[in-house]
Amino acid sequence: MADSVVRTALVTGGASGIGREVCLALAAAGRHVAVADINTVGAAETVGLIADAGGTALAIEMDITNSDSVIQCCGQVEDELGPIDILVNVAGWDKFMKFVDTDEDFWDLIIEINYKGTLRTTHACVPGMIERGWGRVINIASDAGRVGSSLEAVYSGAKGGTIAFSKTLAREVARKGITVNVVCPGPTETALLAEIINANADSDRVIAGMTNAVPMKRLGQASEVAPAVVYFASEGAGFTTGQTLSVSGGLTMAG
Repeated sequence: MADSVVRTALVTGGASGIGREVCLALAAAGRHVAVADINTVGAAETVGLIADAGGTALAIEMDITNSDSVIQCCGQVEDELGPIDILVNVAGWDKFMKFVDTDEDFWDLIIEINYKGTLRTTHACVPGMIERGWGRVINIASDAGRVGSSLEAVYSGAKGGTIAFSKTLAREVARKGITVNVVCPGPTETALLAEIINANADSDRVIAGMTNAVPMKRLGQASEVAPAVVYFASEGAGFTTGQTLSVSGGLTMAG
């Protein structure tokens, strides 16, 4: 059921996968949605799906590794859809590599996308939320950031940093009407996961290992992650902050 107040949500990485499903679910909950991505074709497709269902959305080209791009795009969203009250950081990227085989350029790329991208969008959006006295920040991390994941050392570190950052920000803005929470997907069927696995010579073994590690013995679906985001973004989640929720078929059962 849609919340009674119409609010604008900015979703990074909304062109495909988990990001697209989050956009569709937020629109179904009555939110206006800014679909931000460097993939403008995919973002436009997401907007088309929302429009077909009767929702309101805007496709916007955003490079989360560039502060100027983030600031400019946030301004455009506010001009066209209204104040950004909900921020969902989904955009991410990875490649399976042993840490000893990585180099500093790889570290920088992983951190720019998976950690600093979240810092940039949050830094751009939270001041307005503080001024208005209401806001929801939902960061998509990963179970890799909670328990580690072989061949994903730098990615795991970036996602662990995202979790710690989110908890600290939640404390800082708790009295401002703003909540900050984290959703951690486990292995989820997306185009990005397929790309990562296909680049690995032992892709069949990798996918089998992922599946076997999940108590439900299957990969997750992007559509199964989105409802967790919708809850954290809702009016009714106003007393829930600083939390980390795994949507991983039981892969992580942290207290």
